[in-house]
Amino acid sequence: MNDRKFITEGKDLPQWSNPISHAVVVNNMCYISGQLSVNVQGEYVKGTAKEEAQRAFLNVFAAAKASGFDKSEIVYVDIAFSDLGELAEVNEVYMELFPEGKRPARTIYEAAALPFGGKIKVVATAVKTMEYK
Repeated sequence: MNDRKFITEGKDLPQWSNPISHAVVVNNMCYISGQLSVNVQGEYVKGTAKEEAQRAFLNVFAAAKASGFDKSEIVYVDIAFSDLGELAEVNEVYMELFPEGKRPARTIYEAAALPFGGKIKVVATAVKTMEYK
């Protein structure tokens, strides 16, 4: 049986008026919705690609934590850019946040537009090791 847990709020998560879950946990997997450079009040915070990526990843980590997962359990990241020319800035953030040899698989692409005119949107998947009896 698939037990599902829908994460709609958490201590460090942005407060949305949008009808979404920040994450959904199914068994040992956590699917984290696209996170932007948004503060806990739900306000978009404009900045450089590096600054927006840092805030988006903080939101990803907050969604993981609210779901009972750690950032070290993130196995896949999907990053949408408004301008792929800013990849180097975001790579700096990625390398700071995830240690060499333990970086999640990822997909990157340029999107025609992101919410709030943002530069970066990050989606992630985390997996817990299941204990077998």
